[in-house]
Amino acid sequence: MSELWIKDRACINVLGGSIENAEEIYKASEGHALVGVLTANYQCVDDAIVDMQKYNEVLNGNLSVGLGNGNPAQCYDVAAVAKAVKCKHYNQAFTYVSATRANVGNDDAIVNAMCTLTGTPGIIRISTGPISSKSEKGADVPVDTAIDMIRDMGGSSIKFFPMHGLAHREEVVAVAEACGRKGLWFEPTGGIDLDNFREIVDICLQQNVRRFIPHVYSSIIDKETGLTRVEDVKKLVKILEEELA
Repeated sequence: MSELWIKDRACINVLGGSIENAEEIYKASEGHALVGVLTANYQCVDDAIVDMQKYNEVLNGNLSVGLGNGNPAQCYDVAAVAKAVKCKHYNQAFTYVSATRANVGNDDAIVNAMCTLTGTPGIIRISTGPISSKSEKGADVPVDTAIDMIRDMGGSSIKFFPMHGLAHREEVVAVAEACGRKGLWFEPTGGIDLDNFREIVDICLQQNVRRFIPHVYSSIIDKETGLTRVEDVKKLVKILEEELA
Protein backbone atom coordinates (compact mmCIF):
# COMPACT_ATOMS: atom_id res chain seq x y z
CA MET A 1 0.00 0.00 0.00
CA SER A 2 1.22 3.53 -0.83
CA GLU A 3 2.22 5.99 1.84
CA LEU A 4 -0.37 8.48 3.12
CA TRP A 5 0.76 11.49 1.09
CA ILE A 6 0.32 11.86 -2.67
CA LYS A 7 3.53 13.42 -4.04
CA ASP A 8 4.41 14.24 -0.41
CA ARG A 9 1.78 17.01 -0.52
CA ALA A 10 -1.80 15.92 0.10
CA CYS A 11 -4.29 13.30 1.22
CA ILE A 12 -8.00 13.32 1.99
CA ASN A 13 -9.95 12.96 5.22
CA VAL A 14 -13.30 11.16 5.07
CA LEU A 15 -15.56 9.46 7.61
CA GLY A 16 -15.73 5.72 8.18
CA GLY A 17 -19.30 4.55 8.75
CA SER A 18 -18.19 1.14 9.99
CA ILE A 19 -14.99 -0.87 10.29
CA GLU A 20 -15.80 -2.58 6.99
CA ASN A 21 -16.46 0.77 5.32
CA ALA A 22 -13.20 2.15 6.71
CA GLU A 23 -11.23 -0.79 5.34
CA GLU A 24 -12.88 -0.39 1.94
CA ILE A 25 -11.99 3.32 1.93
CA TYR A 26 -8.40 2.56 2.84
CA LYS A 27 -8.04 0.08 -0.01
CA ALA A 28 -9.89 2.22 -2.56
CA SER A 29 -7.75 5.25 -1.74
CA GLU A 30 -4.56 3.17 -1.94
CA GLY A 31 -3.71 4.44 1.52
CA HIS A 32 -4.12 8.13 0.64
CA ALA A 33 -7.06 8.69 3.01
CA LEU A 34 -7.28 9.41 6.71
CA VAL A 35 -10.50 7.83 7.93
CA GLY A 36 -12.38 9.68 10.65
CA VAL A 37 -14.10 8.09 13.63
CA LEU A 38 -15.83 10.45 16.06
CA THR A 39 -15.55 10.39 19.85
CA ALA A 40 -19.05 11.92 19.93
CA ASN A 41 -20.43 8.58 18.74
CA TYR A 42 -19.46 6.77 21.94
CA GLN A 43 -21.01 6.66 25.40
CA CYS A 44 -17.62 6.88 27.09
CA VAL A 45 -13.92 7.21 26.34
CA ASP A 46 -13.21 3.57 27.18
CA ASP A 47 -15.68 2.42 24.53
CA ALA A 48 -14.14 4.79 22.00
CA ILE A 49 -10.65 3.49 22.74
CA VAL A 50 -11.63 -0.15 22.31
CA ASP A 51 -13.39 0.48 19.01
CA MET A 52 -10.84 2.92 17.61
CA GLN A 53 -8.04 0.43 18.24
CA LYS A 54 -9.88 -1.91 15.89
CA TYR A 55 -10.26 0.80 13.26
CA ASN A 56 -6.61 1.76 13.60
CA GLU A 57 -5.55 -1.82 13.01
CA VAL A 58 -7.45 -2.29 9.73
CA LEU A 59 -6.35 1.18 8.60
CA ASN A 60 -2.65 0.58 9.30
CA GLY A 61 -2.61 3.74 11.41
CA ASN A 62 -4.59 5.93 8.98
CA LEU A 63 -7.19 6.66 11.64
CA SER A 64 -8.34 10.23 12.25
CA VAL A 65 -9.78 10.72 15.73
CA GLY A 66 -12.60 13.24 15.30
CA LEU A 67 -14.62 15.50 17.57
CA GLY A 68 -17.99 15.21 15.85
CA ASN A 69 -19.11 18.23 13.81
CA GLY A 70 -16.45 20.32 15.53
CA ASN A 71 -18.07 19.83 18.94
CA PRO A 72 -15.74 21.63 21.41
CA ALA A 73 -16.96 19.52 24.32
CA GLN A 74 -15.34 16.48 22.71
CA CYS A 75 -11.84 17.96 23.04
CA TYR A 76 -11.29 16.12 26.34
CA ASP A 77 -12.25 12.77 24.87
CA VAL A 78 -9.97 13.21 21.84
CA ALA A 79 -7.06 14.01 24.13
CA ALA A 80 -7.86 10.99 26.30
CA VAL A 81 -8.03 8.70 23.26
CA ALA A 82 -4.63 10.06 22.18
CA LYS A 83 -3.06 8.47 25.26
CA ALA A 84 -4.13 4.98 24.23
CA VAL A 85 -4.64 5.00 20.45
CA LYS A 86 -1.51 5.87 18.47
CA CYS A 87 -2.72 6.82 15.01
CA LYS A 88 -1.72 9.38 12.39
CA HIS A 89 -4.28 12.14 12.93
CA TYR A 90 -6.20 13.90 15.70
CA ASN A 91 -8.77 16.69 15.28
CA GLN A 92 -8.74 19.17 18.11
CA ALA A 93 -10.12 22.47 19.37
CA PHE A 94 -7.49 25.21 19.28
CA THR A 95 -7.28 25.46 23.05
CA TYR A 96 -6.61 21.75 23.64
CA VAL A 97 -3.84 21.15 21.11
CA SER A 98 -0.97 21.12 23.60
CA ALA A 99 -2.68 18.59 25.89
CA THR A 100 -3.28 16.32 22.92
CA ARG A 101 0.31 16.58 21.70
CA ALA A 102 1.54 15.70 25.17
CA ASN A 103 -0.79 12.71 25.35
CA VAL A 104 0.18 11.46 21.90
CA GLY A 105 3.79 11.37 23.07
CA ASN A 106 5.41 11.90 19.68
CA ASP A 107 5.98 14.65 17.13
CA ASP A 108 4.98 12.58 14.09
CA ALA A 109 1.20 12.39 14.51
CA ILE A 110 -0.83 15.21 12.96
CA VAL A 111 -2.69 17.30 15.53
CA ASN A 112 -4.77 20.04 13.96
CA ALA A 113 -6.08 23.20 15.60
CA MET A 114 -9.68 24.09 14.81
CA CYS A 115 -10.13 27.74 13.83
CA THR A 116 -13.10 29.37 12.17
CA LEU A 117 -14.35 32.25 10.02
CA THR A 118 -14.65 35.85 11.17
CA GLY A 119 -15.86 37.54 7.98
CA THR A 120 -12.53 39.31 7.53
CA PRO A 121 -9.85 37.75 5.29
CA GLY A 122 -6.61 37.27 7.21
CA ILE A 123 -8.33 37.23 10.60
CA ILE A 124 -9.47 33.93 12.14
CA ARG A 125 -11.23 32.94 15.36
CA ILE A 126 -9.24 30.73 17.71
CA SER A 127 -11.72 30.61 20.60
CA THR A 128 -13.04 27.18 19.62
CA GLY A 129 -12.73 25.38 22.97
CA PRO A 130 -15.64 24.24 25.16
CA ILE A 131 -15.55 27.40 27.28
CA SER A 132 -14.03 29.98 24.93
CA SER A 133 -16.48 29.17 22.12
CA LYS A 134 -19.27 30.44 24.37
CA SER A 135 -17.51 33.72 25.21
CA GLU A 136 -19.47 36.89 24.55
CA LYS A 137 -16.71 38.07 22.22
CA GLY A 138 -14.60 35.64 20.24
CA ALA A 139 -10.82 35.75 20.10
CA ASP A 140 -10.14 36.94 16.55
CA VAL A 141 -6.47 37.17 15.60
CA PRO A 142 -4.30 37.52 12.48
CA VAL A 143 -3.68 34.19 10.79
CA ASP A 144 0.08 34.67 11.22
CA THR A 145 -0.35 35.01 14.98
CA ALA A 146 -2.59 31.94 15.13
CA ILE A 147 0.03 29.93 13.23
CA ASP A 148 2.75 30.97 15.67
CA MET A 149 0.52 29.99 18.61
CA ILE A 150 -0.28 26.63 17.02
CA ARG A 151 3.43 25.98 16.68
CA ASP A 152 3.93 26.92 20.34
CA MET A 153 1.37 24.27 21.29
CA GLY A 154 2.84 21.54 19.11
CA GLY A 155 0.12 21.65 16.47
CA SER A 156 0.64 20.57 12.88
CA SER A 157 -2.06 22.40 10.96
CA ILE A 158 -5.02 24.73 10.87
CA LYS A 159 -8.37 23.01 10.53
CA PHE A 160 -10.53 25.77 9.03
CA PHE A 161 -14.08 24.81 10.02
CA PRO A 162 -16.86 25.33 9.12
CA MET A 163 -15.62 26.71 5.83
CA HIS A 164 -18.98 26.50 3.97
CA GLY A 165 -17.30 25.37 0.78
CA LEU A 166 -16.18 28.41 -1.20
CA ALA A 167 -18.86 30.78 0.08
CA HIS A 168 -16.04 32.68 1.85
CA ARG A 169 -13.35 32.19 -0.78
CA GLU A 170 -11.27 35.24 0.19
CA GLU A 171 -10.97 34.03 3.76
CA VAL A 172 -9.96 30.55 2.61
CA VAL A 173 -7.31 31.99 0.29
CA ALA A 174 -5.94 34.19 3.08
CA VAL A 175 -5.53 31.23 5.44
CA ALA A 176 -3.95 29.11 2.69
CA GLU A 177 -1.56 31.95 1.81
CA ALA A 178 -0.42 32.33 5.42
CA CYS A 179 0.02 28.57 5.81
CA GLY A 180 2.04 28.46 2.60
CA ARG A 181 4.22 31.40 3.58
CA LYS A 182 4.85 30.21 7.12
CA GLY A 183 5.07 26.48 6.42
CA LEU A 184 2.10 25.24 8.46
CA TRP A 185 -0.17 22.55 7.02
CA PHE A 186 -3.78 23.35 6.08
CA GLU A 187 -6.99 21.34 6.54
CA PRO A 188 -9.95 22.99 4.76
CA THR A 189 -13.17 21.54 6.18
CA GLY A 190 -16.92 22.00 5.76
CA GLY A 191 -19.06 22.11 2.66
CA ILE A 192 -16.50 20.44 0.40
CA ASP A 193 -17.93 18.21 -2.32
CA LEU A 194 -17.03 16.72 -5.68
CA ASP A 195 -17.99 19.97 -7.42
CA ASN A 196 -15.72 22.37 -5.50
CA PHE A 197 -12.98 19.94 -4.44
CA ARG A 198 -10.68 20.62 -7.39
CA GLU A 199 -10.85 24.40 -6.91
CA ILE A 200 -10.03 24.05 -3.21
CA VAL A 201 -7.05 21.85 -4.10
CA ASP A 202 -5.94 24.47 -6.64
CA ILE A 203 -6.09 27.20 -3.99
CA CYS A 204 -3.80 25.17 -1.74
CA LEU A 205 -1.36 24.59 -4.59
CA GLN A 206 -1.43 28.20 -5.79
CA GLN A 207 -0.66 29.40 -2.26
CA ASN A 208 2.22 26.91 -1.93
CA VAL A 209 0.77 25.09 1.07
CA ARG A 210 3.39 22.54 2.08
CA ARG A 211 0.85 19.83 2.92
CA PHE A 212 -2.93 19.93 2.92
CA ILE A 213 -5.78 17.64 3.90
CA PRO A 214 -9.24 18.50 2.53
CA HIS A 215 -12.00 16.98 4.66
CA VAL A 216 -14.95 15.68 2.63
CA TYR A 217 -17.78 14.46 4.81
CA SER A 218 -21.56 14.53 4.32
CA SER A 219 -21.48 15.18 0.57
CA ILE A 220 -20.09 11.69 -0.10
CA ILE A 221 -22.04 9.78 2.57
CA ASP A 222 -24.95 7.62 1.45
CA LYS A 223 -27.97 8.96 3.34
CA GLU A 224 -29.62 5.54 3.58
CA THR A 225 -26.67 3.51 4.83
CA GLY A 226 -24.63 6.20 6.58
CA LEU A 227 -21.54 4.87 4.83
CA THR A 228 -19.03 6.87 2.81
CA ARG A 229 -19.34 6.04 -0.89
CA VAL A 230 -16.15 4.26 -1.93
CA GLU A 231 -16.54 5.30 -5.58
CA ASP A 232 -16.51 8.95 -4.52
CA VAL A 233 -13.34 8.36 -2.51
CA LYS A 234 -11.71 7.05 -5.69
CA LYS A 235 -12.83 10.18 -7.56
CA LEU A 236 -11.34 12.48 -4.92
CA VAL A 237 -8.02 10.66 -4.94
CA LYS A 238 -7.94 10.78 -8.74
CA ILE A 239 -8.46 14.56 -8.67
CA LEU A 240 -5.59 14.94 -6.20
CA GLU A 241 -3.33 12.80 -8.37
CA GLU A 242 -4.22 14.83 -11.46
CA GLU A 243 -3.64 18.17 -9.75
CA LEU A 244 -0.34 17.03 -8.24
CA ALA A 245 0.99 15.39 -11.39
